[in-house]
Amino acid sequence: MRLADSHCHLNYKGLAEQQADILTRARASGVVAMLNISTREREWDDVIAVADAHDDVWATVGIHPHEADQHAHVDAAKLIERATHPRVVGIGESGLDYYYDRSDRERQRASFRAHLAASRETGLPIVVHTRDAEEDTIDILRDEMGKGAYPGVIHCFTASGNFADKALDLGLYISISGIVTFKNAKDLQEIAARLPLDRLLIETDAPFLAPVPHRGRTGEPAFVADTCRFLAQLRGEDADDLADATRVNFHKLFAKTAE
Repeated sequence: MRLADSHCHLNYKGLAEQQADILTRARASGVVAMLNISTREREWDDVIAVADAHDDVWATVGIHPHEADQHAHVDAAKLIERATHPRVVGIGESGLDYYYDRSDRERQRASFRAHLAASRETGLPIVVHTRDAEEDTIDILRDEMGKGAYPGVIHCFTASGNFADKALDLGLYISISGIVTFKNAKDLQEIAARLPLDRLLIETDAPFLAPVPHRGRTGEPAFVADTCRFLAQLRGEDADDLADATRVNFHKLFAKTAE
């Protein structure tokens, strides 16, 4: 298999301390592309530096909704400026998280709109985080799309089938994480089985959400192969074919990776 891990955090604790070994294991598992996601402004330089150092790693710039209260100064202009770096291929992750509510909801919504404006201006995909906020997320995505089209992906998808359909209608991609392998993820498995192949990505969200048979361990990009094999069986597809399709989708969505 030749795989793309469309969402990982190589600079997070658990991976940063053994980054060279993590990358070696990923490549040995067939991972040929990794997107290193930022969640706070202070991470941007380090996340970009890893992408600068490795041809198969790229970076994003963004503010996680948990961090929105601490980053009111990060507006679309700041994101756009940092996105000019050749290894920055996406905006985010950004979105809404009403499950933990670690930032004021209005501040989350304002930050999300700033990221969407940056995505629209740069043409770089928005990486969307949404949890317990389906209605507001889709309303903002739709409203901002009305101001001008932008590409994007719903990362670590765990929402409803109705939300998936609305996101697809907006032209967005959907990324499936190791959660799909969990025994209690029946609803997600039903949705993942029917997603259109040409809009599907696979991710680890490492160091989080290690898939079966690694559940309970620190997640790492190598494990995207396990999620791919499970998802292929779920969908009745060949694992190599699914790996190829999702990798092609990754490079199509994150078009700067193909330059």
